[in-house]
Amino acid sequence: MSDRRQPSPRTVGLATALATALVTVVTTALVTVVTLGGAARPVAAAPGPGAAVVPLPDGFQPEGVAVGTGDLATTGFFGSRADGDIYAADLRTGEGHILAQGPGTPSLGLKVDDRDRLFVAGGSGGDLRVLDARTGRTLRSYQLVSGQDAFINDLVLTPGAVWVTDSSSAQLFKLPLGRRGGLPDAPQRLALRGDWSQGEGVSANGITTTPDGRFLLVVNSASGQLYRVPRATGRAAVVPLRGLGEPGLVNGDGLLREGSTLYAVQNQLDRVAVLRLTNDGSSARVTRILTDERFDVPTTVARSGRKLVLPNARFRTTPTPTTPYDAVRIADR
Repeated sequence: MSDRRQPSPRTVGLATALATALVTVVTTALVTVVTLGGAARPVAAAPGPGAAVVPLPDGFQPEGVAVGTGDLATTGFFGSRADGDIYAADLRTGEGHILAQGPGTPSLGLKVDDRDRLFVAGGSGGDLRVLDARTGRTLRSYQLVSGQDAFINDLVLTPGAVWVTDSSSAQLFKLPLGRRGGLPDAPQRLALRGDWSQGEGVSANGITTTPDGRFLLVVNSASGQLYRVPRATGRAAVVPLRGLGEPGLVNGDGLLREGSTLYAVQNQLDRVAVLRLTNDGSSARVTRILTDERFDVPTTVARSGRKLVLPNARFRTTPTPTTPYDAVRIADR
C-alpha cells in the first residue's frame, strides 16, 4: 500500500502531461470522472447513508483500509503507518475508536475474512498479524522477513489462503488456511520470476485475483505495470493495459476487484484507474478514471455499500502529532 519513494519531478511531470493529453475531465459535485478515449461521463454522487468524510485521529498516518462482513459490514478498519494502531470507525456516523494498539511498526494492507479475523501487513516490521476484528486481540503473528529493507505491504484473501506482497524483494508469501480456516504454523514463500521487474523502492504493492480465480494480479508501483502471476510457479507476465498509455499504473497502490472490474489506486496521482479485465486476467481495458477534490494521496480502497472508501495518507505533508487525517467515501457509478 505505502509508497516510500517519492517520484521525481520528471516522473510526476510526465504523468501529468500524459494524463492531460489523454483525458477529458468533467466535474459533478465532488466527484470527477475521467473517461479515456472518448467523451467524459460525469457521475453524480449517489444518494445513500453514511459519512462522506470519516475523521481519523490526529497524527494517525493512515494507510490500509478494510470493511467488515455480516454485522460488521458498516465498520471500517484503518491501519497506522506511525505505530501500527488499528482504528475502527462506524462508516454511517464517522465515530470510531482505537481497536488495537500497534507494535510500534506500521500496519499497512488490511483484510477482514468471514470469521471476523483482521489480517494486517506489517510494513517495515516484516510481519503479518492476525487480529480478532471485534476485540483487537492478536490471534497469531508471523515474521515473514527481517532487516532494514523489509516491507510487507498488501494482501488478498483467496479460498484456502492469504497472499502477501513484499515490496522490497521479488517474492510473495502464502499463508495456507486449513480446511476449516485454521491458521498455519508457518507461511510459504513464492519467488517472482518471468517478466517481473524488481525496481528500486516500492515494487510489488497491491494484490488481488483474476476474475476466474486462477491467477494473482500484482501491481508494480515503480514500473507502473500490472502482472498476472500463477500461484504455483510465480512466473509473472505483464498484463497489457489498453487505453491507459504511459506511464501505466505508476504509483499503483491498493487494488480492489469486483467481478471483472478492477479498481487500482494511484496514490501520488490522486486518482483511481478503473479497468475491465478479461476473465483470465490476461489483458485489461481502462474504462474511466475516478478523482475527487478531497483526495490527498489516497493509498487503497474498499467497498462499503454503494460507496468506495479511501484513506488519505497525505504523503506530501510532513506528519506531526497534530496533523489531521481522514478517509473519504465516493460514489463510483
